[in-house]
Amino acid sequence: MDVLLQQIVNGLVVGSVYALVALGYTMVYGILQLINFAHGEIVMIGGLTALVTAKWLLGMGTPPILALLVAILFAMVVCAIVGVTIERIAYRPLRNAPRLAPLITAIGVSILLQQLAILVFGRNYFSFPELISKTPMNIGHITITLNEIVIFLSSIALMAGLLWLVHNTKVGTAMRATAENQKVAGLMGIDINKIIAITFAIGSGLGAIAGVMVASNYGQAHYYMGFMLGLKAFTAAVMGGIGNLWGAMVGGLILGLVENVGLIFVRGDYKDIFAFVVLVLVLIFRPQGLIGERVAERA
Repeated sequence: MDVLLQQIVNGLVVGSVYALVALGYTMVYGILQLINFAHGEIVMIGGLTALVTAKWLLGMGTPPILALLVAILFAMVVCAIVGVTIERIAYRPLRNAPRLAPLITAIGVSILLQQLAILVFGRNYFSFPELISKTPMNIGHITITLNEIVIFLSSIALMAGLLWLVHNTKVGTAMRATAENQKVAGLMGIDINKIIAITFAIGSGLGAIAGVMVASNYGQAHYYMGFMLGLKAFTAAVMGGIGNLWGAMVGGLILGLVENVGLIFVRGDYKDIFAFVVLVLVLIFRPQGLIGERVAERA
């Protein structure tokens, strides 16, 4: 029983990061019906940018917490710029093209970002500095670190903040109107291009934070870290119902739980299999996702 509780806690921590990344996929899909396969690489850029920034600040004698906050903010700005640039250069010209064109473009952008990361950061694995304590603590029969607690609570706060923004601000209203019908939203005076750019910026910013969380939790970052994380987050988005914010969050948490509870029964080497098994099962038996969205109509 203690093992099960421990794996549930581990699953919630990992799942909260999946959910954060999945929001980037689902926001773009909801507004453009485009699967942005480059989103995992944006997460990678966020992690590596924060790592380099944090190390530089620590070398200047900056307190660890301040270095972490500045590194996160800088990574968010960099990733937002990358996300908006990708939308402007790669996706906007194909907005009215057949669905296959932007899909292939997204894969191409993903590979391009990986190669650019190699040119800038190299192929090496970089160790992420321990800016928040990773010393294990015992809470009852559960072992957890302060770093994991911060990751989980921060993810929940960010998801709640995004929901508030979408449902209680003018920008959020414009985003929902654009997602519903771009032509009608445009006739109502909404700047469609601006709202889409804001959507990419927000999704990329959240991805940057997720990249920092992953690098911090596993203690390392490298140019390929976004690939598998992106696939799992995409699976989470599909599981919940891609295009649905609640679905992405629920899907991420469930995927994290499935992975970690599954480790009770199989070796850790097979951990990544769960995401693909779940993806296949969802596509076969409930393609609209657990919560549901118009994926079947849009695909």
